[in-house]
Amino acid sequence: MTPRPKKFIFVTGGVLSGLGKGLSAAAIGSLLEARGLRVTFLKLDPYLNVDPGTMNPVQHGEVYVTDDGAETDLDLGHYERYTRSITGQVNNVTAGRVYNEVITKERRGDYLGGTVQVIPHITDEIKRRVHLASEGADILICEVGGTVGDIEALPFLEAVRQFRSEVGRDNVCYVHLALVPYIPSVGELKTKPLQHSVKELQALGIAPDVLLCRTDRDIPRSVKKKIALFCNVDEAAVISARDVEHIYEVPLVFHDEGLDETITRSLGIWTGEPQLEEWGRVVAAVKNPVGTVRIAMVGKYVDLSDSYKSLNEALHHGGIAHRTKVEIEYFDSEKLDNPEVLSHCDGILVPHGFGARGVEGKVAAVKYARESRTPYFGICYGMQMAVIEFARNVAGLDGANSTEVDPDTPHPVICLMESQEEVDEKGGTMRLGAWPCEVREGTKAYAAYGKKAISERHRHRLEFNPEYKDRLEAAGMTLSGMSPDGRLAEIVELADHPWFVGSQYHPEFKSTPFEPHPLFTDFIGAAIKHAADD
Repeated sequence: MTPRPKKFIFVTGGVLSGLGKGLSAAAIGSLLEARGLRVTFLKLDPYLNVDPGTMNPVQHGEVYVTDDGAETDLDLGHYERYTRSITGQVNNVTAGRVYNEVITKERRGDYLGGTVQVIPHITDEIKRRVHLASEGADILICEVGGTVGDIEALPFLEAVRQFRSEVGRDNVCYVHLALVPYIPSVGELKTKPLQHSVKELQALGIAPDVLLCRTDRDIPRSVKKKIALFCNVDEAAVISARDVEHIYEVPLVFHDEGLDETITRSLGIWTGEPQLEEWGRVVAAVKNPVGTVRIAMVGKYVDLSDSYKSLNEALHHGGIAHRTKVEIEYFDSEKLDNPEVLSHCDGILVPHGFGARGVEGKVAAVKYARESRTPYFGICYGMQMAVIEFARNVAGLDGANSTEVDPDTPHPVICLMESQEEVDEKGGTMRLGAWPCEVREGTKAYAAYGKKAISERHRHRLEFNPEYKDRLEAAGMTLSGMSPDGRLAEIVELADHPWFVGSQYHPEFKSTPFEPHPLFTDFIGAAIKHAADD
């Protein structure tokens, strides 16, 4: 039996950035997966960084970490939350990584003295990466970062153009997302920005098969006909990508618009109707909550909510598990002089971070949560802040700190392990990706997971100092999760507190709307109880 050919969907964006290419690609994947197809993803980022690991979260958004330890674009989080695809190193490729590979080959002599050029060497490397990411799937959905017209994206778009001629016209579908703004002064949707974006894409040799029209309202049929006429696509391929109240509505909205049917027809794929019952249940839980809780997030990257994208979504997943609306209120830890401003919140979360800036505000938030018996969840740096606060104010270790903040602290309860101290490169000392953990029975963590052996994703440099384990446990802190060799502390908690848990890892990276992470489910449950008791 001849295997059916692999299919490729390329998603591009136009007019301006931030329109939601990542969400659109993820939603397309969810619809095709619901039709029984195996999907996977690739994000092509035109910037010259090798990966986003050293980029400021306020500039670029969060760094998403995969099981295999890749530091990737936040869109990979959308892909994993919307589908059952597990991404990794091969699913995010930057221009920096592509150019680095080509230059390395040139220095090694792989090109036999030939002139190394953007075409064919850079474009060939991009295409090789596309094929590599597609292994094991029926369909690869490839999102091209940036906006059509960006100079750095040109090699990627050229590679995308070449791809159709190499794998066959029927095996490639081009999807273009662009803005169709509504102008209140004239009371009309304006299609000209979209038309110009499509024209620019066509000038590069790519004729889109499907247009996603990003707008704040449904697009009338007359406007769709006009777009189809001027952009040379079928009317059925003009899809309203309108604003929705909740992002988990997007797959259902796209299905109602016929997007999955249009794509499968374009690619010559026959499938049954998609099974969207799970999405219906998720949307029903989000749109019809039975209650509301307010969570305070005390961090230093609060100027851009995308800095905590996976955390935000995992909190909402915890709300879905309880059919409760989660309202997140952000507090800048650098400006948190009086933690009493947190008193109206039902739970306090201190997220990840690096460096000394804003640390004392986070420690103050931890102290307030412990003393007021407000549910507390510390993640990565937030777990370390919990250890520091407890060491100072309960265990009597004056001046306790992290060596990242104070290299001369008399009590380095958080520090680099000996094996890390000789590494100079940023990222070289990082513990990245999936690591095993053993959860102690009879603890809050065990009550959440319901099992002893777990695996979670990490992204941090410093660790809990094992020299202080006995002193902190004697003062009342429980180390409820440890590495299998007993060397690394993974979870800390307070037994005499309604819900006070810190995890060295990032549980948000493994939470989905269909399977909310158990720690977020229990945290939101504790917040609900705290709200009811007030």
